[in-house]
Amino acid sequence: MSVIPWPYRLLALAALGVALIGSGWIKGASQVQAQWDAAVQQQTLQAAVARERQAQTTVKVVTEYVDRVRVVREKGDTIIKEVPVYVPVQADAACTINRGFVRLHDAAAAGELPEPARDADAAAAGIALSAVAGTVAANYQTCHENAEQLRALQEWVGEMTGGTK
Repeated sequence: MSVIPWPYRLLALAALGVALIGSGWIKGASQVQAQWDAAVQQQTLQAAVARERQAQTTVKVVTEYVDRVRVVREKGDTIIKEVPVYVPVQADAACTINRGFVRLHDAAAAGELPEPARDADAAAAGIALSAVAGTVAANYQTCHENAEQLRALQEWVGEMTGGTK
């Protein structure tokens, strides 16, 4: 009949079964590892693409911002240069700027409440109307520069989040 006794046959079948299960286990583990590696590689690629898109968007937005601020500064500088034309020496002589106006203007520029008015606030501050016009024009120039900076930031955030301008 058979040369191999039954207990050894069962032992051989059990060993074969363990070998098959182990082989399947190892093959399945390597397949899962391959899927994991592919997913990691895909995410790395997507991250690189996103970083590149962000860098390009940042360069574009910063370039546009710098150009817009340059235009704002040029316009503001031109307006400030024109102060003597629009506020001539005769207007400086005819208009006195009192200390109360200066105090109120400075408080408004600082974003603070002014101190209560006093009798001394009625006195002339010795500041020419043309100087006030120049200061106000410079303040508006700064305001417009800040507005352009905010627009650029909003554009950048919109493009980074995939939204529109």
